[in-house]
Amino acid sequence: MAGFKLRILVSACLHLLPVSSMISSGRDGHGLIGYGISMYNPLCAYTCRAVLSSSPLNCSEHAHMHEGMVMRRMDMGSEVVTSPDCYAADDVFLDTLAYCISTHCHDVPIWDLEKYWSMNVAGTQPDQPLPKATYQQTLADIAIKPTETLVAGKALTHAMIISDEDYQGNYNAQALFETMEDTHERYGIALLVGGAIIPIIFSLLRFLPFPAVLTTKFNSWFIDPPALGTRHKTPIAGLFHMPTRGQALFIFYLVAINVILNSVGFKSSRPNAWYPTVLGTDGQIVSYVTNRAGVLSFANIPLLFLYAGRNNVLLWLTNWSHGTFLLLHRWVAWIATLQAIVHSVIYLHIYVHDSTHASESKLPYWVWGVVATLCMSIMLPTSILPIRKHLYEFFLAWHVLLSIFVLVGCLWHIVERFQHQWGYENWIYTAIAIWGFERLMRGARLTRNGVKTARVTVIDDDYIRVNIEEISGSGHAFLYFPTLTWRVWENHPFSVASTVLPADNQPGRLEYDADIEKLGTSSDGSDSDSRERWSQPLTKVGLTFLVRTKGGITGQLRKHTSLPVLVESAYGPHEDLSPCSVLVCIAGGVGITACVPYLRAHPGATKLFWGARSRSIIDAMAPSLTGVEQEIYVGKRMNITDVLHKELVKSVASVAVLVSGPSEMADEVRYVIGELGRQQKGIKVKLLEESFSW
Repeated sequence: MAGFKLRILVSACLHLLPVSSMISSGRDGHGLIGYGISMYNPLCAYTCRAVLSSSPLNCSEHAHMHEGMVMRRMDMGSEVVTSPDCYAADDVFLDTLAYCISTHCHDVPIWDLEKYWSMNVAGTQPDQPLPKATYQQTLADIAIKPTETLVAGKALTHAMIISDEDYQGNYNAQALFETMEDTHERYGIALLVGGAIIPIIFSLLRFLPFPAVLTTKFNSWFIDPPALGTRHKTPIAGLFHMPTRGQALFIFYLVAINVILNSVGFKSSRPNAWYPTVLGTDGQIVSYVTNRAGVLSFANIPLLFLYAGRNNVLLWLTNWSHGTFLLLHRWVAWIATLQAIVHSVIYLHIYVHDSTHASESKLPYWVWGVVATLCMSIMLPTSILPIRKHLYEFFLAWHVLLSIFVLVGCLWHIVERFQHQWGYENWIYTAIAIWGFERLMRGARLTRNGVKTARVTVIDDDYIRVNIEEISGSGHAFLYFPTLTWRVWENHPFSVASTVLPADNQPGRLEYDADIEKLGTSSDGSDSDSRERWSQPLTKVGLTFLVRTKGGITGQLRKHTSLPVLVESAYGPHEDLSPCSVLVCIAGGVGITACVPYLRAHPGATKLFWGARSRSIIDAMAPSLTGVEQEIYVGKRMNITDVLHKELVKSVASVAVLVSGPSEMADEVRYVIGELGRQQKGIKVKLLEESFSW
């Protein structure tokens, strides 16, 4: 009995297929359904035409004579086709259609009916014959009003009346289908706009004059701590990073809004010509659910590409980090993929049970849909943290390749199925535009800097120094070394350790100097040293990077002293910490390079706590840290709890704490600040973590 009901339900679902699964073609639309594109307007006229479309005409011909045209069934069951020329010239068809429109379209302006008549009587192709007479002429030429009622699907041999039952069933089917499609698109727009606008709105809250103590309490409870446990940067089981509570709140929003929008707003109608069976109501809902999943998956794809880019405009408009957006990118990827799978599996189930899968699966739109869904599904397990971390070059190339197949597959799935009628492809065009803009910005940054020469100096067994002349920037940059590998597109991020290089006539000096803004006065307050320094060409513009060498590109760099480099810069420091009176930096190893720009730019008091395994890197960075109060820990562990208690508990001013170093160090700083913020009264602290995310 259960199997019988399932077959009935599947059969009911298939009554949607004349509209949504077989290949259809028509005029190009512009926009989205409900937003520039109307499916059935005027609905009354489209309904009359829909009822008549199932009836053969006197000029219809057998299917074998016109292979590929729309199939119709005659009384004896043989298949026939009706051409656009036949529709445009058949007097019986035109009279019946005109009479139906006149009896049901009382509130539609004549000009609107005439427009429909000229564009849609013969069909919906961009190039087709006009009807032999206008709507008003056809109506006026009807000598005797029809009295006989047409049985839908029977041959139309003379002018007839369309029954109220047939009219209402088709009216309900088309009206509800367009309403549902409009709803799908509206919900898709809500997803995309919400995903882009909400981060901007929440970022603007930082400009409101909330008390610093209250902000610290709020961040300590709801924003900064890990969602669960005490680890954020340290991977859980080596597989994923635990989001912070602030990140988790937005992730919850993304998941919840997708679940809700994929679950609400569904309606059914009776009678419905597309779902005449006993389980027709369930069939309607199933078909609308799978279509909704497909549209929402498409709507999430532009958000995927927006979050992934390092030239993401949201990075310019918010104070959210690139690491946060990459985390959101991965969550949206899971959501969009699950929606694509739901869309695909339901339609697969329908066609298998209808025994049409063998023929339908050979159609191009089906093949491209399979390509897109499979590529999205494959990307998820091949993008887990261990692969990203240990096989980054493979991951990046594989990720980009599959992304291209996803975009192409989605685009051709729609074009082969609907051509450009309904605007579904505009979601993919939006994603392509976002990705194209991101790549264009990368190219612009590279072109602006041109090909430079990187000079490599070995500091010790762990670190090297890379100097690049005649280029400026701050924060971090992405470096390309095209002569080190055949994969010339590979690039790696490095923090800028210094923005000035020693002049050519100072070969013996360390290749760092204090920031120009900090060369104004000597320690005793006189400016004689300042004048002497400015009179000598001690420095020149350039960038210095400290690199910890491991395997891959960084390991190969140790073997060179000079090589060509392309510099994609500059991606400056993201957060403005100047409102805080005191800046405390906690660095580990090469993490010092991310701290230097903040230490130089901060207008208030600064203090650095830096732990390193060897003295070499500390000596190399010493000139860049001139004038900075600092405590150095060489070869021993820094007691972060004691450091932060001392700096925060005693302070009455607002303090910014910047941490850049190993994952364990970053997590400990985050934990201690959260505990102090929740338990201590009067503390005013802002936490910032500088790190690159895999």
